[in-house]
Amino acid sequence: MQFNRRDLFFGAACLGTGLAVWPGLGASGLGWARALAQEAADPLRLFDPELREAARGMLRQTFPPPTRETLPAMRASWAPPPLLDAPAPAVALQTIPGLAGAPDVAVEVIGAKPSTSGRPAILHIHGGGMISGRARNMTAFCQTLSAEFDAVVVNVDYRLAPETPFPGPVFDNYAALEWMAANAGPLGIDPARIAVMGESAGGGLAALVGLMARDRGKVRVRHLVMLYPMLDDRTGSTRTAPPHIGTVGWSAQANRFGWSCFLGVPAGSAKVPENSVPARVADVEGLASSFIGVGALDLFVEEDLDFARRLIAAGVPTRVHVTPGAFHAFDFVVPQARVSREFTQAWKSSLHAAFGAQA
Repeated sequence: MQFNRRDLFFGAACLGTGLAVWPGLGASGLGWARALAQEAADPLRLFDPELREAARGMLRQTFPPPTRETLPAMRASWAPPPLLDAPAPAVALQTIPGLAGAPDVAVEVIGAKPSTSGRPAILHIHGGGMISGRARNMTAFCQTLSAEFDAVVVNVDYRLAPETPFPGPVFDNYAALEWMAANAGPLGIDPARIAVMGESAGGGLAALVGLMARDRGKVRVRHLVMLYPMLDDRTGSTRTAPPHIGTVGWSAQANRFGWSCFLGVPAGSAKVPENSVPARVADVEGLASSFIGVGALDLFVEEDLDFARRLIAAGVPTRVHVTPGAFHAFDFVVPQARVSREFTQAWKSSLHAAFGAQA
Protein backbone atom coordinates (compact mmCIF):
# COMPACT_ATOMS: atom_id res chain seq x y z
CA MET A 1 0.00 0.00 0.00
CA GLN A 2 1.22 3.52 -0.76
CA PHE A 3 0.11 6.75 0.87
CA ASN A 4 1.82 10.09 1.00
CA ARG A 5 3.40 11.16 4.25
CA ARG A 6 2.92 14.77 3.12
CA ASP A 7 -0.74 14.25 3.98
CA LEU A 8 0.17 12.83 7.37
CA PHE A 9 3.04 14.88 8.69
CA PHE A 10 2.34 18.54 9.26
CA GLY A 11 5.98 19.45 9.79
CA ALA A 12 7.05 18.88 6.18
CA ALA A 13 9.16 21.62 4.66
CA CYS A 14 9.70 23.63 7.84
CA LEU A 15 12.67 25.69 6.70
CA GLY A 16 15.42 27.80 8.08
CA THR A 17 18.51 26.65 9.94
CA GLY A 18 19.26 30.14 11.23
CA LEU A 19 22.99 29.57 10.88
CA ALA A 20 25.74 32.12 10.58
CA VAL A 21 29.49 31.87 10.21
CA TRP A 22 31.60 34.21 12.28
CA PRO A 23 35.26 35.11 11.69
CA GLY A 24 37.65 33.01 13.68
CA LEU A 25 35.83 29.70 13.34
CA GLY A 26 38.74 28.30 11.33
CA ALA A 27 38.49 25.30 9.03
CA SER A 28 35.18 24.17 10.51
CA GLY A 29 33.64 27.59 9.90
CA LEU A 30 34.99 27.69 6.37
CA GLY A 31 33.56 24.25 5.72
CA TRP A 32 30.15 25.42 6.86
CA ALA A 33 30.48 28.52 4.73
CA ARG A 34 31.20 26.36 1.67
CA ALA A 35 28.27 24.13 2.53
CA LEU A 36 25.95 27.12 2.79
CA ALA A 37 27.16 28.44 -0.56
CA GLN A 38 26.63 25.05 -2.19
CA GLU A 39 23.17 24.77 -0.68
CA ALA A 40 22.26 28.18 -2.05
CA ALA A 41 23.44 27.11 -5.50
CA ASP A 42 21.66 23.75 -5.45
CA PRO A 43 19.63 22.97 -2.32
CA LEU A 44 18.78 19.51 -3.63
CA ARG A 45 22.26 18.35 -4.60
CA LEU A 46 22.63 15.99 -1.62
CA PHE A 47 19.22 14.33 -1.97
CA ASP A 48 18.82 10.92 -3.57
CA PRO A 49 17.73 11.44 -7.20
CA GLU A 50 14.45 9.58 -6.65
CA LEU A 51 13.63 11.81 -3.66
CA ARG A 52 14.45 15.17 -5.22
CA GLU A 53 11.09 15.87 -6.81
CA ALA A 54 9.27 15.26 -3.54
CA ALA A 55 11.83 17.33 -1.64
CA ARG A 56 11.44 20.18 -4.12
CA GLY A 57 7.68 20.14 -3.68
CA MET A 58 7.98 20.10 0.10
CA LEU A 59 10.43 23.01 0.04
CA ARG A 60 7.89 25.02 -1.94
CA GLN A 61 5.23 24.50 0.70
CA THR A 62 4.97 27.06 3.47
CA PHE A 63 3.61 26.59 6.96
CA PRO A 64 3.20 29.09 9.79
CA PRO A 65 5.73 28.76 12.62
CA PRO A 66 4.64 26.09 15.11
CA THR A 67 3.06 27.80 18.11
CA ARG A 68 0.21 27.07 20.48
CA GLU A 69 -1.91 29.37 18.34
CA THR A 70 -1.18 27.56 15.08
CA LEU A 71 -1.30 24.08 16.60
CA PRO A 72 -5.04 23.48 16.00
CA ALA A 73 -4.60 24.13 12.27
CA MET A 74 -1.54 21.88 12.20
CA ARG A 75 -3.51 19.07 13.77
CA ALA A 76 -6.42 19.59 11.40
CA SER A 77 -4.10 19.25 8.40
CA TRP A 78 -3.62 15.52 8.93
CA ALA A 79 -5.60 13.49 6.38
CA PRO A 80 -5.90 9.81 7.31
CA PRO A 81 -6.02 7.33 4.45
CA PRO A 82 -9.06 5.03 4.23
CA LEU A 83 -9.06 1.72 6.03
CA LEU A 84 -8.27 -1.34 3.96
CA ASP A 85 -11.18 -3.57 3.05
CA ALA A 86 -11.36 -7.31 3.73
CA PRO A 87 -9.46 -9.55 3.48
CA ALA A 88 -7.22 -7.03 5.27
CA PRO A 89 -7.17 -7.57 9.05
CA ALA A 90 -10.17 -6.15 10.87
CA VAL A 91 -9.93 -3.07 13.09
CA ALA A 92 -11.66 -2.96 16.48
CA LEU A 93 -11.84 0.22 18.56
CA GLN A 94 -11.39 -0.38 22.25
CA THR A 95 -10.89 1.56 25.48
CA ILE A 96 -8.45 0.05 27.94
CA PRO A 97 -7.52 1.01 31.51
CA GLY A 98 -4.78 3.57 31.95
CA LEU A 99 -2.15 3.34 34.64
CA ALA A 100 -3.16 4.09 38.22
CA GLY A 101 -4.48 7.65 38.41
CA ALA A 102 -4.46 8.11 34.62
CA PRO A 103 -7.49 8.10 32.31
CA ASP A 104 -8.49 5.23 30.07
CA VAL A 105 -6.67 4.88 26.75
CA ALA A 106 -8.24 4.52 23.31
CA VAL A 107 -6.62 1.91 21.09
CA GLU A 108 -7.21 0.16 17.80
CA VAL A 109 -6.84 -3.62 17.99
CA ILE A 110 -6.00 -4.92 14.53
CA GLY A 111 -5.98 -8.52 13.39
CA ALA A 112 -6.87 -10.17 16.70
CA LYS A 113 -7.90 -13.84 16.48
CA PRO A 114 -9.03 -15.02 19.91
CA SER A 115 -9.35 -18.61 18.69
CA THR A 116 -5.61 -18.77 18.00
CA SER A 117 -2.61 -18.52 20.28
CA GLY A 118 1.08 -17.82 20.06
CA ARG A 119 0.96 -15.10 17.41
CA PRO A 120 3.39 -12.17 17.65
CA ALA A 121 2.16 -8.70 18.51
CA ILE A 122 3.20 -5.13 17.77
CA LEU A 123 2.50 -2.08 19.89
CA HIS A 124 2.45 0.77 17.38
CA ILE A 125 3.02 4.42 18.37
CA HIS A 126 2.28 7.11 15.79
CA GLY A 127 4.44 10.15 15.11
CA GLY A 128 3.64 13.85 15.08
CA GLY A 129 6.31 15.68 17.07
CA MET A 130 4.70 14.81 20.44
CA ILE A 131 2.05 17.43 19.66
CA SER A 132 0.04 16.16 16.70
CA GLY A 133 -1.20 13.08 14.87
CA ARG A 134 -3.75 10.42 15.77
CA ALA A 135 -3.74 6.66 15.73
CA ARG A 136 -6.30 6.79 12.92
CA ASN A 137 -3.70 8.30 10.59
CA MET A 138 -1.74 5.05 10.71
CA THR A 139 -4.56 2.48 10.80
CA ALA A 140 -4.12 1.33 7.20
CA PHE A 141 -0.37 1.04 7.73
CA CYS A 142 -1.01 -1.07 10.83
CA GLN A 143 -3.37 -3.30 8.86
CA THR A 144 -0.53 -4.04 6.44
CA LEU A 145 1.76 -4.79 9.41
CA SER A 146 -0.76 -7.20 10.85
CA ALA A 147 -1.19 -9.01 7.54
CA GLU A 148 2.51 -9.31 6.69
CA PHE A 149 3.64 -10.52 10.11
CA ASP A 150 0.46 -12.46 11.00
CA ALA A 151 0.50 -10.31 14.13
CA VAL A 152 -1.93 -8.52 16.38
CA VAL A 153 -1.24 -4.78 16.20
CA VAL A 154 -2.37 -2.41 18.94
CA ASN A 155 -2.30 1.17 17.64
CA VAL A 156 -2.44 3.68 20.50
CA ASP A 157 -4.32 6.98 20.40
CA TYR A 158 -2.26 8.52 23.18
CA ARG A 159 -2.75 11.98 24.67
CA LEU A 160 -0.72 14.79 23.14
CA ALA A 161 1.35 17.67 24.46
CA PRO A 162 1.05 20.47 25.40
CA GLU A 163 -2.32 19.56 26.91
CA THR A 164 -0.73 16.40 28.32
CA PRO A 165 3.02 16.76 28.81
CA PHE A 166 5.39 14.05 30.03
CA PRO A 167 4.77 11.51 31.48
CA GLY A 168 1.17 11.25 30.17
CA PRO A 169 1.92 10.16 26.58
CA VAL A 170 4.45 7.59 27.79
CA PHE A 171 2.05 6.26 30.42
CA ASP A 172 -0.70 5.82 27.81
CA ASN A 173 1.52 3.74 25.54
CA TYR A 174 3.00 1.74 28.39
CA ALA A 175 -0.51 1.00 29.70
CA ALA A 176 -1.31 -0.48 26.30
CA LEU A 177 1.80 -2.67 26.51
CA GLU A 178 0.81 -4.02 29.93
CA TRP A 179 -2.74 -4.58 28.70
CA MET A 180 -1.49 -6.60 25.73
CA ALA A 181 0.56 -8.88 27.96
CA ALA A 182 -2.24 -9.28 30.52
CA ASN A 183 -4.75 -10.12 27.77
CA ALA A 184 -2.52 -12.34 25.69
CA GLY A 185 -5.01 -15.20 25.81
CA PRO A 186 -8.09 -13.32 24.60
CA LEU A 187 -5.98 -11.55 21.96
CA GLY A 188 -4.38 -14.78 20.79
CA ILE A 189 -0.81 -13.53 21.18
CA ASP A 190 2.43 -14.83 22.59
CA PRO A 191 3.36 -12.45 25.46
CA ALA A 192 7.02 -13.27 24.87
CA ARG A 193 6.84 -11.90 21.32
CA ILE A 194 5.63 -8.32 21.71
CA ALA A 195 7.52 -5.67 19.75
CA VAL A 196 7.20 -1.91 20.16
CA MET A 197 7.39 0.22 17.02
CA GLY A 198 7.12 3.91 16.25
CA GLU A 199 8.04 6.57 13.71
CA SER A 200 9.57 9.95 14.57
CA ALA A 201 8.03 11.04 17.90
CA GLY A 202 6.55 7.55 18.04
CA GLY A 203 10.07 6.17 17.82
CA GLY A 204 11.15 8.31 20.75
CA LEU A 205 8.13 7.19 22.74
CA ALA A 206 8.92 3.58 21.81
CA ALA A 207 12.35 4.04 23.40
CA LEU A 208 10.77 5.48 26.55
CA VAL A 209 8.22 2.64 26.72
CA GLY A 210 11.05 0.15 26.32
CA LEU A 211 12.96 1.78 29.17
CA MET A 212 9.85 1.84 31.37
CA ALA A 213 9.20 -1.85 30.66
CA ARG A 214 12.80 -2.66 31.57
CA ASP A 215 12.57 -0.73 34.83
CA ARG A 216 9.16 -2.08 35.91
CA GLY A 217 9.92 -5.66 34.97
CA LYS A 218 6.31 -6.65 34.24
CA VAL A 219 6.55 -7.06 30.46
CA ARG A 220 9.57 -8.18 28.51
CA VAL A 221 9.67 -6.39 25.16
CA ARG A 222 10.97 -8.62 22.38
CA HIS A 223 12.17 -5.92 19.97
CA LEU A 224 12.16 -2.16 19.42
CA VAL A 225 11.72 -0.70 15.92
CA MET A 226 12.55 3.01 15.95
CA LEU A 227 12.21 4.75 12.60
CA TYR A 228 13.95 8.16 12.51
CA PRO A 229 13.19 8.47 16.23
CA MET A 230 12.92 11.77 18.08
CA LEU A 231 15.36 11.11 20.92
CA ASP A 232 17.08 14.32 22.05
CA ASP A 233 15.55 17.68 22.99
CA ARG A 234 18.91 19.38 22.59
CA THR A 235 18.90 18.95 18.80
CA GLY A 236 18.05 22.32 17.32
CA SER A 237 18.25 24.09 20.67
CA THR A 238 21.66 23.76 22.31
CA ARG A 239 23.03 21.69 19.43
CA THR A 240 22.97 23.09 15.91
CA ALA A 241 22.89 20.78 12.92
CA PRO A 242 24.99 21.40 9.80
CA PRO A 243 23.19 23.57 7.23
CA HIS A 244 22.29 20.69 4.91
CA ILE A 245 20.65 18.66 7.70
CA GLY A 246 16.97 18.98 8.61
CA THR A 247 15.84 21.21 5.75
CA VAL A 248 12.97 18.93 4.70
CA GLY A 249 10.42 17.07 6.79
CA TRP A 250 11.10 18.34 10.33
CA SER A 251 12.97 21.49 11.27
CA ALA A 252 14.97 22.63 14.27
CA GLN A 253 12.25 25.19 15.01
CA ALA A 254 9.55 22.52 15.01
CA ASN A 255 11.75 20.28 17.16
CA ARG A 256 12.21 22.97 19.80
CA PHE A 257 8.47 23.56 19.94
CA GLY A 258 7.56 19.87 20.12
CA TRP A 259 10.03 19.07 22.86
CA SER A 260 9.18 22.19 24.87
CA CYS A 261 5.51 21.22 24.82
CA PHE A 262 6.30 17.64 25.83
CA LEU A 263 8.75 18.49 28.60
CA GLY A 264 6.95 21.46 30.10
CA VAL A 265 10.28 23.33 30.08
CA PRO A 266 12.22 24.84 27.15
CA ALA A 267 13.95 22.27 24.96
CA GLY A 268 17.63 22.06 25.79
CA SER A 269 17.16 23.10 29.42
CA ALA A 270 19.86 22.05 31.85
CA LYS A 271 17.27 20.09 33.81
CA VAL A 272 14.36 18.15 32.33
CA PRO A 273 11.98 15.68 33.98
CA GLU A 274 13.69 12.42 34.87
CA ASN A 275 13.50 9.73 32.17
CA SER A 276 11.70 12.08 29.76
CA VAL A 277 14.38 12.20 27.04
CA PRO A 278 15.88 8.93 25.77
CA ALA A 279 19.21 10.55 24.90
CA ARG A 280 19.57 11.81 28.48
CA VAL A 281 18.86 8.49 30.18
CA ALA A 282 22.21 7.45 31.60
CA ASP A 283 21.72 3.68 31.55
CA VAL A 284 20.36 1.93 28.44
CA GLU A 285 21.62 -1.54 29.36
CA GLY A 286 18.93 -4.18 29.30
CA LEU A 287 16.81 -2.65 26.55
CA ALA A 288 15.28 -5.01 24.02
CA SER A 289 17.09 -5.71 20.77
CA SER A 290 16.67 -2.65 18.59
CA PHE A 291 16.48 -1.38 15.05
CA ILE A 292 17.19 2.30 14.35
CA GLY A 293 16.75 3.65 10.84
CA VAL A 294 17.21 7.23 9.67
CA GLY A 295 18.01 9.29 6.59
CA ALA A 296 21.40 10.98 6.35
CA LEU A 297 19.73 14.39 5.80
CA ASP A 298 17.23 13.96 8.65
CA LEU A 299 17.47 16.41 11.56
CA PHE A 300 17.63 13.37 13.86
CA VAL A 301 20.54 11.57 12.19
CA GLU A 302 23.22 12.55 14.72
CA GLU A 303 21.12 11.84 17.82
CA ASP A 304 19.93 8.53 16.36
CA LEU A 305 23.44 7.36 15.58
CA ASP A 306 24.61 8.43 19.03
CA PHE A 307 21.79 6.50 20.71
CA ALA A 308 22.59 3.45 18.60
CA ARG A 309 26.24 3.73 19.63
CA ARG A 310 25.22 3.79 23.29
CA LEU A 311 22.99 0.75 22.84
CA ILE A 312 25.83 -1.18 21.22
CA ALA A 313 28.23 -0.14 24.00
CA ALA A 314 25.68 -1.37 26.56
CA GLY A 315 25.47 -4.78 24.93
CA VAL A 316 22.06 -4.31 23.33
CA PRO A 317 21.76 -6.18 20.00
CA THR A 318 21.28 -3.27 17.60
CA ARG A 319 20.80 -2.87 13.86
CA VAL A 320 21.39 0.54 12.29
CA HIS A 321 20.34 1.60 8.80
CA VAL A 322 21.33 5.02 7.46
CA THR A 323 19.97 6.03 4.06
CA PRO A 324 22.16 8.50 2.11
CA GLY A 325 20.32 11.42 0.55
CA ALA A 326 17.13 10.87 2.54
CA PHE A 327 15.05 13.37 4.52
CA HIS A 328 12.68 12.81 7.43
CA ALA A 329 9.94 10.23 6.74
CA PHE A 330 11.12 9.79 3.15
CA ASP A 331 9.88 6.20 3.06
CA PHE A 332 6.27 7.33 3.48
CA VAL A 333 6.59 10.25 1.10
CA VAL A 334 8.21 8.29 -1.75
CA PRO A 335 7.60 4.62 -0.91
CA GLN A 336 8.42 3.41 -4.42
CA ALA A 337 11.98 4.79 -4.41
CA ARG A 338 14.77 2.23 -4.26
CA VAL A 339 16.14 3.70 -1.03
CA SER A 340 12.69 3.58 0.56
CA ARG A 341 12.22 -0.05 -0.38
CA GLU A 342 15.65 -0.93 1.01
CA PHE A 343 14.91 0.98 4.21
CA THR A 344 11.57 -0.79 4.66
CA GLN A 345 13.11 -4.17 3.95
CA ALA A 346 15.78 -3.51 6.60
CA TRP A 347 13.38 -2.84 9.48
CA LYS A 348 11.03 -5.60 8.39
CA SER A 349 13.95 -8.03 8.33
CA SER A 350 14.83 -7.10 11.91
CA LEU A 351 11.25 -7.63 13.02
CA HIS A 352 10.97 -10.99 11.24
CA ALA A 353 14.20 -12.07 12.92
CA ALA A 354 12.95 -10.97 16.35
CA PHE A 355 9.73 -12.91 15.88
CA GLY A 356 11.69 -15.96 14.84
CA ALA A 357 10.64 -16.07 11.19
CA GLN A 358 12.79 -15.92 8.10
CA ALA A 359 12.57 -12.58 6.28
